[in-house]
Amino acid sequence: MCDDDARIGRRALFVTGAAAALTLSSVSFASAAGQEQQTKTVRGTLPTGSPDFVYVPVEVPSGVRELRVAYTYDRPSVPAGTPGNALDIGIFDERGTELGGKGFRGWSGGARTEFFIRADEATPGYLAGPVRQGTWHVVLGPYTVAPQGLTYELTITLTYGEPGETARPAYPPERAKGRGRAWYRGDCHLHSWYSDGRRTPAEIGALARAAGLDFINTSEHNTHAGHAHWAEVAGDDLLVLLGEEVTTRTGHVVALGTDPGTFVDWRYRARDNRFARFARQIRRAGGLVVPAHPHATCIGCGWKFGFGEADAVEVWNGPYTPDDEVALADWDAMLVTGVREGRRDWIPAMGNSDAHRDPDMVGLPQTVVLADDLTRDAIQEGIRAGRSYVAESSKVSLTFTATGGRGEQAGIGERLAVEQDTPVTVRLEVKGAPRCTVRFVTDQGVLLTSGPLPVSGEGVVEWRTTPSYAAYVRAEVRHEVAAGPLPGALAAFTNPVFLGR
Repeated sequence: MCDDDARIGRRALFVTGAAAALTLSSVSFASAAGQEQQTKTVRGTLPTGSPDFVYVPVEVPSGVRELRVAYTYDRPSVPAGTPGNALDIGIFDERGTELGGKGFRGWSGGARTEFFIRADEATPGYLAGPVRQGTWHVVLGPYTVAPQGLTYELTITLTYGEPGETARPAYPPERAKGRGRAWYRGDCHLHSWYSDGRRTPAEIGALARAAGLDFINTSEHNTHAGHAHWAEVAGDDLLVLLGEEVTTRTGHVVALGTDPGTFVDWRYRARDNRFARFARQIRRAGGLVVPAHPHATCIGCGWKFGFGEADAVEVWNGPYTPDDEVALADWDAMLVTGVREGRRDWIPAMGNSDAHRDPDMVGLPQTVVLADDLTRDAIQEGIRAGRSYVAESSKVSLTFTATGGRGEQAGIGERLAVEQDTPVTVRLEVKGAPRCTVRFVTDQGVLLTSGPLPVSGEGVVEWRTTPSYAAYVRAEVRHEVAAGPLPGALAAFTNPVFLGR
């Protein structure tokens, strides 16, 4: 074993075209002649304020069968309210570390302490394939650094021999059996053991079916390595879309329903002005751009990129919490701004579970989409058009319409094109929401609050208005409030119906 000390004085600071990065001295391995395995260890310390990414070049000779990397780092005690050490890890191969390039071979963030890559197999989150000769780069991501600094140890092991064969990937189909034009339930933000989740794809598929879902979307943090492991989960009763949760230091975005094998880079911040480029890449790959949990309070989770590139926004993430309430209010303010400025485009809302492990519930919440069929294109078109509502479970179902004086009718995400003084009847039918309260929300605010629904959870609420009084109406179904002036947690909410020409 050979030790290298990666001291700060030996580093070179450069810019990758996005966030500042640090490249350390190369780790070189001698020729493999007569050897079965070689190991080298690198140690170093990163100070507070380190760049987002620290690259350790590894000179890989020919004849390598397997590359294995393990790492540790110190976790000193810190004052209350001060972030401690957290160090992520991934790797790029000999094709380089260029932003958006082809060199990506895997990322596990802080979920694992070691990984391996071979032609025939790799650690979940990493791409199996040949370990070719050239300069590879282990990438360290100092997510947070304690005031004392972050001391790490990186161990790289090369095993020599015949490489084995890489299996041809098999991806889930883009169509399930479906019921024609119907309401389909889905959860588009899920994590398996291919990133920091603890469930297998098969376990997630079983939980999705038990939750009454018709479709799901894979969304591993910063890796597409799991795409080829979902084909057996899909079936006539479950459509599996493929994507990624692009996890930057200034917000997360779900790439929803991209082409199989699509990798979306994450190595930039809002101030780098790179997000639009990768939003376009998501759409070129047939996906939707969905900012996730925009007001989440975890470090780096809050959305800082703006919503100009969004196809939809994840307003409700997991069990309902105050940051979801803030996200709901922020989204409603965007609707109001659009009405005030006379824009016809708007950003629909959706909800997903972001489930990682027990006891996280797949399908809490779920987005219910009116689509022409249970296919990738039809589900995405329904989400993009806002023909959807969000419910806490498959027990809750809504029917929401606006009807004009001559029988004209519009549903969720649609526009009732009648004159400004035309009487309009707004009607909500609810099932599965016992003792919940219904609220109708417009561009003026909450204009109707009903009494609690009966114990059966079923009821109908109607309201009369005109387009001149309400430019849009959306519905909320909320649980009872124990005390205080704040509304109860959501059981369901709809995208708006727009009123007027």
